[in-house]
Amino acid sequence: MGKRLGKKPIAFLLRKLRPTKRAHSPPQPISGRPSPIDTSAEATIPGSGAAAAAKGIKKKAGQRLWMRFDRAGQSEILECDKSVIIKRAAIPARDLRILGPVFSQSSNILAREKAIVVNLEYIRAIVTAEEILILDPLCQEVLPFIDQLRQHVPLKPTIRADDRENQGTDAPSQAERELPFEFQVLEIALEVVCSSLGSSVTDLERDAYPVLDELAKNVSTKNLERVRSLKSILTRLFARVQKVRDEIEHLLDDNEDMSDLYLTRKQIQNQQFEALMASVTSNSIVPAGANIGRLNSNRYQRSVSIATSVYSDNDVEDLEMLLEAYFMQLDGIRNRILSVREYIDDTEDYVNIQLDNQRNELIQLQLILTMASFAISLSMLICGAFSMNIKVSLYNTTNLFGPFVGGTLVGCFVIFLIILAYARWNKLLDP
Repeated sequence: MGKRLGKKPIAFLLRKLRPTKRAHSPPQPISGRPSPIDTSAEATIPGSGAAAAAKGIKKKAGQRLWMRFDRAGQSEILECDKSVIIKRAAIPARDLRILGPVFSQSSNILAREKAIVVNLEYIRAIVTAEEILILDPLCQEVLPFIDQLRQHVPLKPTIRADDRENQGTDAPSQAERELPFEFQVLEIALEVVCSSLGSSVTDLERDAYPVLDELAKNVSTKNLERVRSLKSILTRLFARVQKVRDEIEHLLDDNEDMSDLYLTRKQIQNQQFEALMASVTSNSIVPAGANIGRLNSNRYQRSVSIATSVYSDNDVEDLEMLLEAYFMQLDGIRNRILSVREYIDDTEDYVNIQLDNQRNELIQLQLILTMASFAISLSMLICGAFSMNIKVSLYNTTNLFGPFVGGTLVGCFVIFLIILAYARWNKLLDP
């Protein structure tokens, strides 16, 4: 019973995998290499081609377009997935989420061990001590940033750790005389972002002031709609400037974060430390007495102290001055936006005052009409009283209608003047 159940599924699978029509091929000679695998059976398996196509599409969908730009000025376009970028830049996978569409409206500058993750407006990149990886380099907004990189790169090569030891610690190095590669890239990114925000504020000012002046002259639905759209643009622009400004302010408030951004310094210190460790190890192999071992120990401690204090005098001064310059520039852009907002608020207050004045005038007119209606209602009361079917001796008096009507109107007008004077006396109406 067990054998029958075991053979039936195998025979069934063999019939499924057997091709329907296949040309007879001559037997191949036996050689040292295995014959190539015949993939014609894949056509008979339902869904095999679709599965392979879906797998290829899924793999292609996970790849994104990157541009590699090194400090020598060489650039190339890459199409790779997250794993390649993570391995190349030595960053955790969660940092790539910052460069994704979820955090596209935020501004972040994150320091890692060997890279800086930059997300400023439309510039999303990963900066290392030797190169920069730019995400979506063919976007229209990113092209000015790439042009600026091509103008300022290549950089002059920095002095290696071995050359620094030969020159001595007192000689200023090339890396100390100019900004490192990562800071120059960061400076270009901040310059492009500030220029873009400044031009946006200039366009806002050029469009806002004429519209606000027109609204102050003529309060209409069209002008109010234009001012509403300007306020929405201003709000979004202010939020963009505030995010970049807050990120720079956060870095300026923390010296440790600024120190972590020195990728070139950390690379040079690692090279020096590795060279010193190699020299100490080579010296420790030679047999020596206690004095020589103590001498090597002192040399090791002195070398390590030199390697860790190469930049101790100017720890974060260069980066701090760089960030403060762009912080002040962003603060000026923010103040310009606040000036436009204040002008909008002043215009709105002026329009509200105009509307309140017109509303007060309408109320005064309504009050005057009410007083006039009251005075006329008195004459109507008298006319109604005399129009009743009651015999009165005055009906038989001749030439009485005209003086009676005239006297009634004059009396109503006098009453109206009295009420009007009372209202002005109590400042219910303008004099």
